[in-house]
Amino acid sequence: MNSEKHDNLISVHIDGEEVRVPPGTNMIEAARSIGTEIPHYCYHPKLSVVGNCRMCLVEMGMPGRDRETGEPMLDEKGQPKILWMPKPAVACATGAAPGMHIRTDSALVRSCREGVMEFLLVNHPLDCPICDQAGECHLQEFATDYGRGYSRFVEEKNVKPKRTRLGPRVMLDDERCILCSRCIRFCKEIADDDVLGFIDRGSYSTLTCFPGKELANNYSLNTVDICPVGALTSTDFRFRMRPWFLKQSPSICIESSVGVNTVVWSREGTIYRITPRRNDAVNDTWMSDSGRTLYKGVDSGDRMNVYTLEGRPADAGAVLEECVALLRGGSVAVVGSGRSSVEEQWMLKRTVEALGDEIPVYLVGRTEPGDGLLISNDRNPNVRGALLTGLMDTLPAATLDDLGARIEAGEIDTILSFGEDLCAAGLARGQLKKVRVIYAGTHHNDCSQRSRVEIPLLTVFERSGSFVNQQFRLQRFSRAIPGPEGVYSDLAFLALLHARLTGLRPMRPEPAEIWKHLSREIAALRGIEYDRISDTGVVIDGSKFAHLPFCEGKSLHYEPTAATAVS
Repeated sequence: MNSEKHDNLISVHIDGEEVRVPPGTNMIEAARSIGTEIPHYCYHPKLSVVGNCRMCLVEMGMPGRDRETGEPMLDEKGQPKILWMPKPAVACATGAAPGMHIRTDSALVRSCREGVMEFLLVNHPLDCPICDQAGECHLQEFATDYGRGYSRFVEEKNVKPKRTRLGPRVMLDDERCILCSRCIRFCKEIADDDVLGFIDRGSYSTLTCFPGKELANNYSLNTVDICPVGALTSTDFRFRMRPWFLKQSPSICIESSVGVNTVVWSREGTIYRITPRRNDAVNDTWMSDSGRTLYKGVDSGDRMNVYTLEGRPADAGAVLEECVALLRGGSVAVVGSGRSSVEEQWMLKRTVEALGDEIPVYLVGRTEPGDGLLISNDRNPNVRGALLTGLMDTLPAATLDDLGARIEAGEIDTILSFGEDLCAAGLARGQLKKVRVIYAGTHHNDCSQRSRVEIPLLTVFERSGSFVNQQFRLQRFSRAIPGPEGVYSDLAFLALLHARLTGLRPMRPEPAEIWKHLSREIAALRGIEYDRISDTGVVIDGSKFAHLPFCEGKSLHYEPTAATAVS
């Protein structure tokens, strides 16, 4: 690598290659920066270092100095002489120091790893064919690299519990546990719920919950994610599907405005699980248990999947014509959603503009106490998107009291609700009887039952787009599964409705196409291309809205130093 000096960087040598890293960087991360893998089990970049698995042993040396003069020792070529330590060092607990040398693939290192692997497999069950972790198991992977292929152990293996319930969502197979302690450290250091620990000694050591406690916090399934073997499994995903059969789609959790990065695992139109996707600027590598279950609404019994007029199924074209007639034939109010994407909110704004300048527009605020971790007080994922697109110019109220007052005053006779249950937002059933309601949503509810027109929408798992989180970080999400047959995407229906209201050709209902307009019209989004938004998102300048009191009166948080950065 380039040896040019940079501020706060030092040089270390890994397998003869010079690497520039910050002082103190552990050797696993330093090696990873040049594409060299040091095998490990107990180490996790977001947890404290314990160094108890010993799989990451490496040879380490430092430039020698003459004991008498203190001068650097030189070899026959005039280069600094490296004095190698007689015993291997633990890479995860070894911080980078100037001039440090390590060897990651020497004969001694391989011998150490083979010995560690042999001990790990002494009591490990041979049940890979039925193990949920198969295909994602680090023990499997490193056994291929460092395993003998046979066992010298002749005694019977220790028998441990195979189906221990640690909590409502996590099951333990203790025979597979390699005592890495990742789950223990996560509960103590991240979830602040110190409920796990080891009991007994030696090969009889067992993971368990403290007496009278269970692993029941809302982040418990993260222990399953970080378990390097198949010891911890999800009761929801257990024995349901092999991971290599599943398609992975990057997505964003809509549970709150944090914007947790996720991966949706699906096969043939069915979602099987959701796991966190690493983004150090947003959620590290964690997510809540409650966010993992949101996909179950896709196939729930109250899902809307057909267009209706007056409660009867109808063709999408007929529904579109009825919407146009209703919106042109009265005093209209529009209710948008903080759960719609940036692209959908912009398209809804264009639709409102086609109806006239004095159309009142509302959003519904969802504010509940957050947990101080990855669930914020603002339970809408994209209120800030509505501000940026101009759909709203202020924060939404929790209820539609103002709209209710306008209905009572006879100022409104038609409501287009795009993604919000008007009854849940505070409108009384008697008030809905006084107006004609066009309801677009994903599930049936009190509002849909009192609507003249029902328009089925897609869930976040069935469409693509972007959200703006509480940092004003723009993040993309991708479609994981197809929507119900015959149902337009939210963006497509809005594009058709806008075209019918204006007489123009419909816009292509694709996020990348919409962004050609967004990046021209909105200063904060200028220069951003949808397809070039990085996997970790783009932080945009939200200082324009810094005066708005977001949840609990806290001032706006944004990162102007990273404004409009793209990869």
